[in-house]
Parts: sequence; structure tokens; C-alpha cells
Amino acid sequence: MRLQPSTEKLIAKMQNKGRFGTFPGVFTPNVLTILGIILFLRLGWVVGQAGLIGALIIIVIANLISLLTGLSLSAISTNMQVRTGGTYYMISRTLGLEIGGAIGLPLYLSQAISVAFYLIGFTEAFVAVYPVADPRVVATSLALLFGLLAYIGADFALKIQFFILLILASALVSFFAGSRPHWTTLQLFSSPGSTASFWQVFAIFFPAVTGIAVGASMSGDLKDPARSIPLGTLASIAVTALVYILVTVWLAGHATVDELLNDYMIMQTLAKWPLLIIAGVWASTLSSALGSILAAPRTLKALATDHVVPKIFGAQLGSITEPRLAVVVTTAIAVGIIWMGNLDFVAAIITMFFLNTYGMINLTAGLEQLIGNPSFRPQFRVPWIFSLLGAIGCYAAMFLIDTAATLVAICISYGVFLYLGRRALRHDWGDIRSGIWFALSRFGLIRLETVPWHVKNWRPNIVVFLRSPQTQEHLLEVGTWLARGRGFITFYHLIAGQVEQLAGKGLRDTSRKHMQKYLREHGAVAFTECSIVENLYSDALTMLQAHGLAGLEPNVVLFGWGTRHAMQMEQFRLLRKMVALKKSVLFLKYDESRGFGEKKCIDIWWRGQDRNGELMLLIAHIIAQSLAWNGARMRILRLLTREEGVPGVTRHIEELLHRVRVNAEPKVFIRSAPEQPFTSVLRQHSAESDLVFLGLQVPTEEQLTAYVKQVEEILQSTGTCILVRNGETENILDVDTEA
Repeated sequence: MRLQPSTEKLIAKMQNKGRFGTFPGVFTPNVLTILGIILFLRLGWVVGQAGLIGALIIIVIANLISLLTGLSLSAISTNMQVRTGGTYYMISRTLGLEIGGAIGLPLYLSQAISVAFYLIGFTEAFVAVYPVADPRVVATSLALLFGLLAYIGADFALKIQFFILLILASALVSFFAGSRPHWTTLQLFSSPGSTASFWQVFAIFFPAVTGIAVGASMSGDLKDPARSIPLGTLASIAVTALVYILVTVWLAGHATVDELLNDYMIMQTLAKWPLLIIAGVWASTLSSALGSILAAPRTLKALATDHVVPKIFGAQLGSITEPRLAVVVTTAIAVGIIWMGNLDFVAAIITMFFLNTYGMINLTAGLEQLIGNPSFRPQFRVPWIFSLLGAIGCYAAMFLIDTAATLVAICISYGVFLYLGRRALRHDWGDIRSGIWFALSRFGLIRLETVPWHVKNWRPNIVVFLRSPQTQEHLLEVGTWLARGRGFITFYHLIAGQVEQLAGKGLRDTSRKHMQKYLREHGAVAFTECSIVENLYSDALTMLQAHGLAGLEPNVVLFGWGTRHAMQMEQFRLLRKMVALKKSVLFLKYDESRGFGEKKCIDIWWRGQDRNGELMLLIAHIIAQSLAWNGARMRILRLLTREEGVPGVTRHIEELLHRVRVNAEPKVFIRSAPEQPFTSVLRQHSAESDLVFLGLQVPTEEQLTAYVKQVEEILQSTGTCILVRNGETENILDVDTEA
């Protein structure tokens, strides 16, 4: 059925424009959640245990943490257009969907379970007055009633909160209008009858101030979230903190320590109209439950919208504004919890989830301010140190309240984070993570530029040049093995042609996607780049010099060995220039018929000259550490002309391997005849090896033709081979390698 245009416009308007202002949408839900059971049933005990001064310190510390969190919440909410989801929405849009989901999913469950706990608290107070009532029936009936109110719409539910707020105010008036003071009984500090330490008392009180984000959960229904969230949140913190301080001082001056410690209904005892205190207890628990049953479905809807949970959970079932299926699910969870019985430990975990959320809000605001993202321009600015102090306070409170529950909550959140990471959810908004890495990278690069470099810190920064990633996957494969070297690997595809002709064909993006897909499939971490060049070899030299940053310039280059004599000549001319720039060069001659064999044996032919052996040993060791070559045998082979040199050379290689802590087997050979060519020796000892390393010289232009021919003849005698020329002037193994 097609709606009339006017109806469609109305629906669109209601969906895009919120319905509630600051007072009903943020301030009232926050106040009614904060002024709860602890105010009416536990604050007297807190004063009796800690004394007036101790209780005030506890209240100040707790409210300071909530104030810092409120400031962070205000900063974030004025830097973005906050939609449905409240704190989950803010965290996910700042720290990313995985972290947002890891916080948001437990937060939703906490909000849903909180409905049951608040109703159970109400039931206990109700049954104390009407003992004949069945607690579970009463709690279940209320859960279904509140679920119905939320299903009908938040408008009606929030109007009820005004009535509950009036009851709370009346209860407080009754309390302050009560008995005359007895200041002679005032206990400033903890009394001899105290049974709990300061931090134990703090742990009992702190959950009282964890309701500061209930209003923010209504973000999708607020007319102006950027105004209402800061104003309503900070006002609710100020008002409730004042209430707690005044009640604390009044209790300390109107009751004895014994009364405070043993009479949980001391506020009723002191009140002028005791029934109003009972009504206040009922109102505080019911209002907290109502606030949770309004907030939880909106968090679930936001999770469904982002596909963290199945999208069906966000269904509105015919409503223009209400997430009705989420309301049904939340009500069902609450009823289930009510019938589960004693859930004290789960209650502690719920508090941890709330605190974890508030800690992340503080961390988010602090990091945004600290890293200086240009996009972070909140109307309400907070110094980063305040936000980070708030985060520290939240996490410290978690461990002080219940260490075991904290660890369980962290494990659950981390498990959700890993699960969402494996699902690789996609989103179209930017988050802070790239900004964090950028800031850290910038800091590290600046430090790297100023700190003296030492050969002990040498790491491979390898650029792998490819003519065609599709036909040169063996180069990609070697690159993934070299990624084990804890350095940098960049796969650089050079497309030969004219920029004007090829730039608009999408070849560069296609090439990067192909290489990135290969890396993902092989679990390798590397960078990918692609450029259109007119000359593969001369432009490769230009690309190499322009690549990287100061302190992180490439030091090793890998090419595929040319298949034609002219290509090989060009490669050696390029090698001379790269060595002049102190760049090491690797050429991979790939045997198409054998590939890398069984990946069981790596041979390094050592001459003890030109420092090639150092780089060959290091590169071979890195490859041998990769998963594909796990358990491979490495051999260092040395060819001598005289028998008497064998023991000394063998011992030298063994000592070298011991010093550099590399597992390899030395093999020293003697030519069978002075005229025996090296190709014959190579064929005899390495023909069946899976990978062979050979060193290269740097021929002059006059020597070039003959040398290229000689190298090509040698390569006919072995399978897959890596030709190595070390361009470093220092010993990268940091030991003497000369024989």
C-alpha cells in the first residue's frame, strides 16, 4: 500500500528530527537512574562506615570520575551528529566498528539485564511492605508493563518519568523536613564499629554514579543531541552530586553510628512522612528500570543497523519511531533474568560493562584531542589530560569494585572484538585508528631521524619490482617469506606505457587489489604500489630513490631475472647504479619446471668476499623462518683449491654461525682438478637443492657482456636461484665474516 506524499514527508521528518529536548530526554533519565537504591538504602551505611569526611571524599572521587566522563561525552557529542545508539554510536564512529561492537554488545546486555535487577530491587522493597506478594510475579508483571510502555512509545514512558521525578523530590523534602539534628553524635571519620575499608565502601557506593549516559542513549530521539547531551549530562551530574552531599551531611548530623550501620531504612526513620521514603525507594527502582528499557532497545537497534547483530533486531514492526522488536527482545531477556534467581556476580559484571563503556568514552575523547586530528573540532573542548584521567579513574574503579568481574568483562569484550574482527565488517565512516597510527608513526619517524643509526638495528626494507603480478607470483611468494624479517616489504608493479594513455583505465587500482588479495590469502603483511613508467629499468631507479622516508629508505631491491640477454644487460647496468646508491640487489631466477621444490634445502655458496655472504645468510635465514620453509635445512658451501685449507675454513664458518646464531651446516669442497669449472661443482652439489644463493660481482661496462654470459651459464646448472649483490658498506651481521 502506497502512503500519501504528506504522510511520507511526516514519517521522514519524524525519523530525521528528534522529539525530545534536554530536560525530558537527558536530564530526567539521568537523574532518576543516579538517585536510586544506593541513595535510599545504602548511603546511611556508607556514612556509618567511613564517617562524614570519608563519605564526602568517596562522593567527591566518584562524582569527579563521572564529571570527567561527562566532559568527554560532551566533547564527542559536539563533534559529530549523534544518531541512535548513544555511547555505542560515539565509540564505534571514533574507535572503529570492532571496538564499538566489543563495547556496545555487552553494554546492550547490561542495559537489558539492568531492567531485571532494578525490578528485583523494587520487588524486595515492595514485599517488605506487602509480604503476601510473590516477588517473581510482581517483577515479571512490571517487566511486561514497562515493555508494553516502551513498545507503545518513548513519549508516554518519558511522561511517566516526570511523575516519578515528583515522587523522588517529595521523598527528599520529607527526609530533610524530619527530626532535629544531634550534632553531638557526629562521626567525622570511620568508627571502631566499621567493618569495611575505605575502598570497600567506595566500591559499594560507586555504582550510584554510573547512570550518567542513560540520557545519551536516547540520542536518536533528541531534537539537538549536540546541545542536549552536554547540558543534560553535566546538569544531572551537578544536581545529583549536590543531593548526595546534602543527604550525607544530614545523615551524619541526625543519626548515631549504630543507626547508620544497622538500619538500612534510616532515611525512612528520620523522615517527617515515612511513607514518602517508601514511595521514593519504589520510584527510584522503577525509574531506573524504565530508563534502561528505553535505552537498551535503541542500543540494540544501532547494533543491528551496523550489522554487528542480525539486522532483523532493528525492525520497527509498524512503528514510525520505536525499535519494537528490540523492545520485545529486551523484555524477554529481563523476564528470563527475573526467573533465574540470585545473580550477584552477574550484577558485578554489569557494573563492569558500564564502567568499561565510560572508560572508553574518556579514552576516545582523550586520544582524539591528543593526536590532533584536524577533523576533531568539538564545540565543547576538554583538555586531553582530563579525559585520560577519567579513563584511568574508570578502570581503577573497576578493579577496586570487583577484580574477578572486571577480568570476566574484559575477556567478554575482547572476545567480541576478535569475533567482529574475523567477520571483517565494512563501514563507510572514518574512525580514529588511522589517526592514532599516523601520530605514532610521525613520532617514531621524527625520533628515528634524530637517533644515531647502528648496524645492529639493520632490518630489511625491501622493494620487490614486478612487471606483471599475474605472471610473476613467484616474486610475490618470495616477498611474503621475506616479510618475516620484521622489516618493510613493498610490492611495486611497474606498468610500461604512456601515462596519458593508461592512467584512466584503472590498471593501477586493479593491480593493487590483485596484490592485496594475494597477501591476504597468504597471511602476509606488506605494502603495494603501482606506477606507469616509460622505461622499466631507468624509471625503477627513480622510483626507488623517491620511495620511503628519511630513516626508512629501501635498502634491498628484488627483481625477477631477465629472460632475454638484452634484459639481463639492462639489469646489470641498473645493478651498478643501485650499488653506487648503497642498495643491495637480488635477482630471482625462477625454475618454471621445479619451482621451489619441496622447500627442504637452501644452499648458500660462500666466497668470503664483497660482503655478499652476509646478506645471503641473512636473507636465507629469514626465508627459512617462514611457515612454508619450516624445518628446511640450510647449508653454507665453500669451494677451495687446496686440501689443507679445509679445516680452518670449516672452523671459521662454524664459529661465524655460532656468533650470528643461525642454524646451518658448513660444507667445504675441493676442486677435483684445477681446471674444473664452477658450473660442474654447482651441478654436482646443488642440482637437487630447492633454493640456491649465489653472489654477484659488479662488472664494468667492458666486462659486462662476458660476465652476463658467464652468469647465464652458471644458472643453467641449478634450479631456482637468488643472485645477490650486497650494497652495504658495513657488516650487517655485525661480526667478522671474512675467511
